[in-house]
Amino acid sequence: MRPGAARTAGAPDRTTGPYGPLPAGGGPGPAAARPANGAPSRRFLARATLLSAALSIAGAVLGLGRDQALAHLFGAGAETDAFLVAWTVPELAATLLIEDGLSFVLVPAFSAALALRARGRGTPDPVRALVVSSLPKLCLAFAATAAALVAGAPLVVSVLAPGLRDVSLAVACTRLTATCVLSFGLAGYCSAALRAHRAYLAPGAIYIAYNLAIITSMFVLGAHWGVRAAALGVALGGCLMVAVQAPSLARRLARRPRRRALAYDGDGGRPLAPGLVCAVLLFALCRQSQVLIERYLASGLPAGAISHLNYAQKVAQLPMSLSSMVCVVTFPVVAQAIAEGDTRRARDRVERDLVLMGSLVLLGAAVVLACAPQIVQLLFQRGAFTAQDTAATASVMRVYATGLLGQTLVGALVRSYFAAGRTTWFPLGAMGVGALTTVAIGAWAVGPWGACGIAAANATGITVTALLLLHGLGPGSVPVRVRRLLAELARPLSAAVCATAAGLSCSGLFTSPAAAVAACCTCVTTVFLALAWLLDAAGARSLLLPAAQYLRNSVTRKVGHGR
Repeated sequence: MRPGAARTAGAPDRTTGPYGPLPAGGGPGPAAARPANGAPSRRFLARATLLSAALSIAGAVLGLGRDQALAHLFGAGAETDAFLVAWTVPELAATLLIEDGLSFVLVPAFSAALALRARGRGTPDPVRALVVSSLPKLCLAFAATAAALVAGAPLVVSVLAPGLRDVSLAVACTRLTATCVLSFGLAGYCSAALRAHRAYLAPGAIYIAYNLAIITSMFVLGAHWGVRAAALGVALGGCLMVAVQAPSLARRLARRPRRRALAYDGDGGRPLAPGLVCAVLLFALCRQSQVLIERYLASGLPAGAISHLNYAQKVAQLPMSLSSMVCVVTFPVVAQAIAEGDTRRARDRVERDLVLMGSLVLLGAAVVLACAPQIVQLLFQRGAFTAQDTAATASVMRVYATGLLGQTLVGALVRSYFAAGRTTWFPLGAMGVGALTTVAIGAWAVGPWGACGIAAANATGITVTALLLLHGLGPGSVPVRVRRLLAELARPLSAAVCATAAGLSCSGLFTSPAAAVAACCTCVTTVFLALAWLLDAAGARSLLLPAAQYLRNSVTRKVGHGR
């Protein structure tokens, strides 16, 4: 959409809002739902964020259960290494088609189409026209790619892990997991469309269905199929992702626009320009290449190294996954603000999100750094997963945690570049520099430090990318005030350093891993929140004072009622 187009358009329909119909009973009342400029209210965003976070936590818990089942049933050896090489395909597909890549293109596209629909502009309906023009072509591309990966599985395995011991098992698993390219592509399309419609329940539930399918498949078929059962679960889980969302999206597409349509100006199709799609997907692929680099380098290490890297990464990135729910909810808001030409509102939203996400992930990183061995022992040390596996995984996990802030900033900052629906190659260039940094440091560090050296290369490379993306913000993206942002992030970073030191001293006081983790989490959280209050990190005082006031009023009312 042209930047100035929305300024001359008529006022948005208050029944539907600029984002399409409001969910029945799912948002605030008409008077408080949105401010005068049509932006979602803080209450709406808070509810959407809490819903997304709750679903994300449920999916993350099931993801931990999936990893625990994998470790318990198959340990950390040649068999799990073979499966994890095959799991590279769904990991890439999730990044490209669900979490990042495709959503950077489709969310602004659907936001622009919904804005045209709300203003009564467009014949035919812009939203349906966007679906008709884009979905068949994308389905064909997804299906063709999946078929090519199934046919070329031996070549894929040889490229991803040339030093792998059990090549035939990895090929068999890859042929099963490759089918997820089609299912993940459709799931990502549904997720982007629903979030642009301000619907978060179905998109948030997809990883719950996905992980349940993998866990069930492993326990039901693991005794007969071995680790192939997990690969089959990946294929079935992808189909469930689509099934969870399709009915909700179909209902929204079936709704008719409330206003008579006028001449359609074609802007709704602009965000799907081939150049934009290529720039977004190449960036997401380059970002995910860090995993490919890790597994390539680790394939030459003793058996189990790939598994240790995988378990460590999955646990260490949990804080990042939870904090990312903030920008998942607000990305359509930023895209809509830019479409309406309100760059100041977009800038303020992005800056608040970056500081809040940084604070959340730093708190999680402090917990991981303070009690990584106890966390790994509590989660995985049973069955075929030994104490040696625990020590190796915990060491890698602590190194990964140092790069969590960079990972979070990259995921949030790149949305500022693509929210306007314009083609830009700077994020790809920044990510390319970060990937080259990862390759150079990893190739040098893998010899003396093994898996920990690979993790350090990952953390350094993604941090370099985050700094480059911050430096490159300017008129072509959301004009974030970089110096002010860095000053704001220094506050939670200071709190996290102190909280980590306190957690390290606390975690060593207990022999039970459960008690150590509980005490460490309590200690780290208490110290972090206290320092965040003193430093007013991420506006902690303005966030906590209303909550304290609400609790005090609730207690007062209960006491008065008792009298």
